[in-house]
Amino acid sequence: MKIGILGMLILAGIGFYSCDDITKGYLETGEAGYVTDTLRIALAPDSRDSIPYQSEKIQGVIGTFPIYYELAALRDDSGREVEAVIASQVEVVLTGVFRIAKDHTIPVGTYRADLRVWNLGRSFVLPGIYTIVVEPAAENDEGLMEKFFEQDSLSEDEMREGIRKGLVARGMFPVFCVCGGKDMGVRRLMEFLGNVVPFVSEMPKVQNTEGKEVAPDSNGPESLYFFKTSVEPHIGEVSYFKVMSGKVHEGDDLLNADRGSKERIAQIYVVAGGNRVKVEELQAGDIGAAVKLKDVKTGNTLNGKDCDYKFNFIKYPNSKYTRAIKPVNEADVEKMMSILNRMREEDPTWVIEQSKELKQTLVHGQGEFHLRTLKWRLENNEKLQVKYEEPKIPYRETITKAARADYRHKKQSGGAGQFGEVHLIVEPYKEGMPVPETYKFNGQEFKITVRGTEEIPLEWGGKLVFINSIVGGSIDARFLPAIMKGIMSRLEQGPLTGSYARDVRVIVYDGKMHPVDSNEISFMLAGRNAFSEAFKNAGPKILEPIYDVEVFVPSDRMGDVMGDLQGRRAMIMGMSSEKGFEKLVAKVPLKEMSSYSTALSSLTGGRASFIMKFASYELVPTDVQDKLIKDFEAKQTEE
Repeated sequence: MKIGILGMLILAGIGFYSCDDITKGYLETGEAGYVTDTLRIALAPDSRDSIPYQSEKIQGVIGTFPIYYELAALRDDSGREVEAVIASQVEVVLTGVFRIAKDHTIPVGTYRADLRVWNLGRSFVLPGIYTIVVEPAAENDEGLMEKFFEQDSLSEDEMREGIRKGLVARGMFPVFCVCGGKDMGVRRLMEFLGNVVPFVSEMPKVQNTEGKEVAPDSNGPESLYFFKTSVEPHIGEVSYFKVMSGKVHEGDDLLNADRGSKERIAQIYVVAGGNRVKVEELQAGDIGAAVKLKDVKTGNTLNGKDCDYKFNFIKYPNSKYTRAIKPVNEADVEKMMSILNRMREEDPTWVIEQSKELKQTLVHGQGEFHLRTLKWRLENNEKLQVKYEEPKIPYRETITKAARADYRHKKQSGGAGQFGEVHLIVEPYKEGMPVPETYKFNGQEFKITVRGTEEIPLEWGGKLVFINSIVGGSIDARFLPAIMKGIMSRLEQGPLTGSYARDVRVIVYDGKMHPVDSNEISFMLAGRNAFSEAFKNAGPKILEPIYDVEVFVPSDRMGDVMGDLQGRRAMIMGMSSEKGFEKLVAKVPLKEMSSYSTALSSLTGGRASFIMKFASYELVPTDVQDKLIKDFEAKQTEE
């Protein structure tokens, strides 16, 4: 088995104590309860110190979420209460620490502590830490695995080696919870980086876009990959890169393999937090930064002479949360877009979309907090007030039966007038369906002679099939493109909700023209209005986007998640187990997926995840369609 996030969180918290110190027990509490624990006091602090401790039961319960304790009593080996300690609130976040009262000291030794746990929010079970860490470490090496089976333990150095091999094989993914501001967990992280993380030369070789392996060789050709961009006041863009091969020096002239432009590296830096230290050279495997590059974006590769390496762009996770954004002051639209595009350079997981269809600017992110951060930066750093709105749903309109309509456009205003008359039939279209020889409407038959067919794939999905069935020259062929143009303009704004229409076949079978007054605009308007009338009589229906949704959820929350999905008009397609989680597969309307990431996190305590991708367009239920039409009509009236 591969070590999970919980195991690595625990690993991050405990660091590497000797194996004897690592607990094999577990802690189980409800929302509030008492736990008796053993504390090993490592030193005798004075009144200004805290007491670091190692515990039998709760060691490593750090980094998951804040846990609060009240120290009710502390007893020595003989069971006597140590009265020098005053009961106080204890917060355990990343390191186990008790605050003691002023003017008291505690001798070195082992004590029994009565602890009351509260604000936990839910039951928490911690499996044996030693087992969580040591077993996956042993799995990555046959020799270590044999020793573990024989001795049921590994030394500290052996665990390090096993974890190092697990990182090389991408079988382990460490997760550290640290706070630099309060110096919590930073030392453990640095120790792990120095003692456990493999050197760049030990990692699998990176492949370029041609599939060739590129070794981190300082004597190889010069190649830099830019993986991050930030914008700093008074400086501008700071571009972060990794030296993939060779060496880079100040003043090097390099070629951008992605954009074809030349770039000079004027200065190079190594970065430590907010500090940049100027250096003259960086070698393969090093990470550095450069400022004020003229044409370098995240994902670009810069190469030296006689080098043509190019590396794949970083694959970011799909967005899970979307909101429409607009400035409070409408005059700030251009300013907002400029800032958003600049911010996306810093964080490519913020996706900015100007939707022509929805007439909204959409921002996509990884969750509610991610987009709240964007809004905060706009308002506090850029001094631009914005507001979020619910994004509109890209509905589609179609028809369910055949219908016929005529329309005459006639306009006379002194000189040359306008005249055009169009007779047409509309019907729902499916791929490969034949054209009937006759249509019957209200007891009248209409014979169809196909003289020309044009299939037009629509940008928004589906097709328009346009058939010329005009016999006898009632309409000149030169006016047919104008008729089709009028129909296309109506497809872009359906009559029910103003959404795009799709999957329609139009047969123009008759009409009239005038030798003087007929022109293209006349037939465009006649075609548009005839199509609109026929569409309304052809059983129009609204289609909604349906998404394939996969939810990975702990088994104990399966019922809650399934019930929530069913309340979102979901159709459950199947269930299975995958990587220690239960996987729910469902088809869900996009309309019902608004704020789903927040709801899922709330239902499962942040332990579930999901992915979604577009599946198809399906008819909306009748009650939903009626509401959508009423809302659209009300909006049109207001405008």
